Amino acid sequence: MSAKQLALHLTGGGAALLPTDTLPALAASPDYAAQLWTLKQRPQDKPLILMAAQADQLLALTTEDARVDAEPLARRFWPGALTLVLPVEGCLTQSLNPGQGTLGMRIPACDLTRALLMQSGPLATTSANPSGAPPTQSAAEAADAFPDLPLLAPLPWPDPSGLASTVIAWTSSGYWQLLRQGAVMVDVIEKSPPCSG
Repeated sequence: MSAKQLALHLTGGGAALLPTDTLPALAASPDYAAQLWTLKQRPQDKPLILMAAQADQLLALTTEDARVDAEPLARRFWPGALTLVLPVEGCLTQSLNPGQGTLGMRIPACDLTRALLMQSGPLATTSANPSGAPPTQSAAEAADAFPDLPLLAPLPWPDPSGLASTVIAWTSSGYWQLLRQGAVMVDVIEKSPPCSG
């Protein structure tokens, strides 16, 4: 499907397959994100990632303290393979990370998908593979895994890196915690402050 057609499909409640710079993605509008756990047969305690076309769409969702720390990283690494886990209040966290007060956010370095995101708005995403299966590496592999879902056209998709994004979580002012080392080697991460005795 074209970006315009797929945006209508997603905002209407459907799920779809997209390319990213890291791995193919399974996506849905945040209001319809629950289907992604079902499609992947994935436990709901594993959060989804919110992808958008522009940094302000994501950073506007977090607290002022976290935003001050996140903005330099967003300028340096977005679009790209860095996922920032930031405090967020409201229904978005319940849709993408139930029971928690944080949300993973990223802007993919894939022009095709960013063009879709400009039309659809931010999307809930996860890697396009059944839970526990190896990540898919192409549109063909993603379509084999989820044959009933539409794919973003045109095909073939740009080659992904094949590595998941690096994930870091904001813990307090000036401090980040590395949750997953991935495609981006982050040399600016400070560990959480030690407990004072």
